[in-house]
Amino acid sequence: MTPCNGRFGPAEPVSTRRSLMTMTMTGSWSRWFVVGVVACMIAVGAPPYVSAQQPTPSPTTDQPASQAISPAPEQPTLPSLLPAMAGPLVVNPKPLSFDVGPIGKWYITGAVSGLVQWQSNPVSGDDSWLADVSNAQVFINKPDGIVQFFAQAGAYSLPALGVGYIHAGTTTNDFFGPFPQGFLKIAPTENFSIMGGKLPTLIGAEYTFTFENMNIQRGLLWNQENAVNRGVQGNYTLGPVAFAVSWNDGFYSNQLSWVWGSVTWTIDSANTLAFVGGGNTRHSRVSSAVTPLFQNNEQIYNLIYTHTEGPWTIQPYFQYTHVPRIPGIGALDSASTYGGAVLVNYRFPSDATIGGLTLDGLSLPARVEYIASTGNAANGAPNLLYGPGSKAWSITVTPTYQWKLLFARGEFSFVGGVDTTAGLVFGSKGNDKTQARLSLEVGLLF
Repeated sequence: MTPCNGRFGPAEPVSTRRSLMTMTMTGSWSRWFVVGVVACMIAVGAPPYVSAQQPTPSPTTDQPASQAISPAPEQPTLPSLLPAMAGPLVVNPKPLSFDVGPIGKWYITGAVSGLVQWQSNPVSGDDSWLADVSNAQVFINKPDGIVQFFAQAGAYSLPALGVGYIHAGTTTNDFFGPFPQGFLKIAPTENFSIMGGKLPTLIGAEYTFTFENMNIQRGLLWNQENAVNRGVQGNYTLGPVAFAVSWNDGFYSNQLSWVWGSVTWTIDSANTLAFVGGGNTRHSRVSSAVTPLFQNNEQIYNLIYTHTEGPWTIQPYFQYTHVPRIPGIGALDSASTYGGAVLVNYRFPSDATIGGLTLDGLSLPARVEYIASTGNAANGAPNLLYGPGSKAWSITVTPTYQWKLLFARGEFSFVGGVDTTAGLVFGSKGNDKTQARLSLEVGLLF
């Protein structure tokens, strides 16, 4: 059996998990792989890459406020585009664009990448070695004017620490579909906008897709958060403070009963502080691969600080979640999680060398984190991690190199469990308390 978490749902019988995990890139996956082919064709004709950092979308309009980082060097000729990027990877600052007359200018970008992974103590149904497509996606932005929109299409996998890997074909079909994000935005003023559709969550410090983040795999805290929700969101900026509020379906439950809210204070050009909170306003029995039963009834809160200075980005954040006592869903007692993480990236200066070799394009991201859950199985508390009352920690290092449109990054990660429940951790029987992974992701961003 595998752990209960916010990305892959409650712990399931081994046979059920095996049937899900052993599905590979066949059948319906092939219908979406054509998107990757189209993306490659577009990339071949993409304008030359310019060595400059991608502008960061405004936290009040184009990305969740809680995930905003300090602005990169200003490039007034290019509006902020989605998906948002935490770095160190950057997209082409001169993407394909089309002037659609009175409708305005549309920008087309994309991500095509694949990964190879080895892991120790794979959960039942998972493999020690695997290869998969991590992204084959195209993005269309209309980022200015009163009427704006964003559309995302393609296939993807969502690798995360501490849980089994699900191949891109299964992920795309069972999670958010071939159009995972897209929304219409009305922005009557620079300080106010309303958006509706399939929205990126306000929660957490890490984004959904691999290329958006410092690391290939998302962390243990991310496993308690949602990723994409359907609903509406309002954004308002007052001086250095940005507000956002959203009414949505939380963990993709198709029940509009969740409320998010965020406040982000841009202290100065190098520092931001964000508080995010939300929860389900009703009790829900919805449960699926993308909608974990217990997390879909939780409250969640984040405090996120981001500092950027020269080649450094440092982002500590804290998270608390709480699932109340709801006997109707099997939570006979309440339970909570609390945890913290620090994400760090160092980007080597363009003139840095070692042994006569240039280090331009090389970055060293790393992440450390710890999470603990409360509750007791004897009292009927829900399993939110590796059994009620369990704890876990992780370390991840992801050396990254980008040259023009191409990138390659390796990753070492290690997860350790503490006070776990037998049968709910790692290995074929769920009794191993550690898991190491080595990953390699290569691809292009255009």
